[in-house]
Amino acid sequence: IARDIDPLAIEEYFGLGYVPDPRSILKSVRKLPAAHTLTVTRGGARPQPREYWDLPRFATATPSVEAASEELITHLRAAVQARLISEVPLGAFLSGGVDSSAVVAMMAQGSTEPVNTCSISFRDPQFDEARYAQLVADRYRTNHHVEVVESDDFGLIDTLANVYDEPFADSSAIPTYRVCQLARRRVTVALSGDAGDETFAGYRRYRWHMHEERIRSVVPQAVRGPLFGALGAIYPKVDWAPKIFRAKSTLQSLALDSIGAYFNTVSVVPDYLRSRLLSPDLRRELQGYTAVQVLRGFADRARDFDALSLVQYVDFKTYLCGDILTKVDRASMAHSLEVRVPMLDHRFLEWAVTLPPGLKLNGQSGKFILKKALEPHVPDDVLYRPKMGFAVPLASWFRGPLRSRVRELIDGGELAATGYFDPAMVRRLVEEHQSGAREHSAAIWALLMFDAFLRNVLRADTRDVPAAYAA
Repeated sequence: IARDIDPLAIEEYFGLGYVPDPRSILKSVRKLPAAHTLTVTRGGARPQPREYWDLPRFATATPSVEAASEELITHLRAAVQARLISEVPLGAFLSGGVDSSAVVAMMAQGSTEPVNTCSISFRDPQFDEARYAQLVADRYRTNHHVEVVESDDFGLIDTLANVYDEPFADSSAIPTYRVCQLARRRVTVALSGDAGDETFAGYRRYRWHMHEERIRSVVPQAVRGPLFGALGAIYPKVDWAPKIFRAKSTLQSLALDSIGAYFNTVSVVPDYLRSRLLSPDLRRELQGYTAVQVLRGFADRARDFDALSLVQYVDFKTYLCGDILTKVDRASMAHSLEVRVPMLDHRFLEWAVTLPPGLKLNGQSGKFILKKALEPHVPDDVLYRPKMGFAVPLASWFRGPLRSRVRELIDGGELAATGYFDPAMVRRLVEEHQSGAREHSAAIWALLMFDAFLRNVLRADTRDVPAAYAA
């Protein structure tokens, strides 16, 4: 097949960090969207994807905290038990977070044998959750295995490009690859805690979004747009300052409508930077198209949802499928490991989404009802600690051991030859980051992985492709 890159996919990749379905990075390839089938009939009409399931309407029930907690454990236990049927060794990822701890607790309570658990440990305490995973492992006496990932574990860049087939800018793919590698040494099937954040509003960005929504509800768009747009334009970008003084992004978000603002929050490369990073020729090809339209398409299906449920629904349809599940699926399959996701059991989800927003995001507490329900099952030190995420120290890598590789983005090679990017802007991003003047690690990682895709995937094996079809 032809290997022509889809310019719309480039815009979506640098906006979201992945290429969302149904688009792929190649013009000639499409992905089957989640919860869809495609029926091909000989001699029939051109096949069209058909959706067979969707999340039901959010926030339709009003149970008490006690009743919801009891039901949650019942549904979660059933979802976990249904995924313990296996004729091969089975275990679980245990990161030390709430979701994986919940899954391990339900597994251990339903098993007569110790559960096999796997964790990744980082030497940098800023990123290390291993001590929290150990609390859960000790409580349930699991067969716990920990592997230390060095802070310079960036040798996977080219490997990941091949594993993911497309540009993929979530840097947590590195520790995910390692934990799958560790798990496969001992088990063939592993359970994960994925989808807990989307289901129970665990991401910090949900709290920020709801703060902004309160302002949007009292200040009309006709006032917000010009006022906050002007303030956001003149407010300096001070990545080095304490967070309270880094208001540029918030001011920019307040100038936008709800979905535009949420996109601004989740973007890997925000609009103002992406418009300068992509070359004038590529921007002309886009004809005004921007990646926010992906989110708007799903938001239109949930117009009557409350503000929190709306962005949760959008995340289910985009970030969960395109980033989280893709990340784990490719990394696990690279090691012949099957990963099962209890919190995506359709019966569990169909119940969970009906809970009112206040049982998910309660004041400053995300996952409120999940944590309350788990209090008898998971240590408080795990439930009520600050969220860390599964991150790697990109900023320091690009100023240290990966400095020379990042400089290659400036000096030419595959990235420059595409004509998709403004060379002056690429140089500026790299130089501002490496000098410490700005924090551009997410944008640089996205460029680095796009470059790795070009070299390892797009240009690879073209010797076997007829010349007329080779890009």
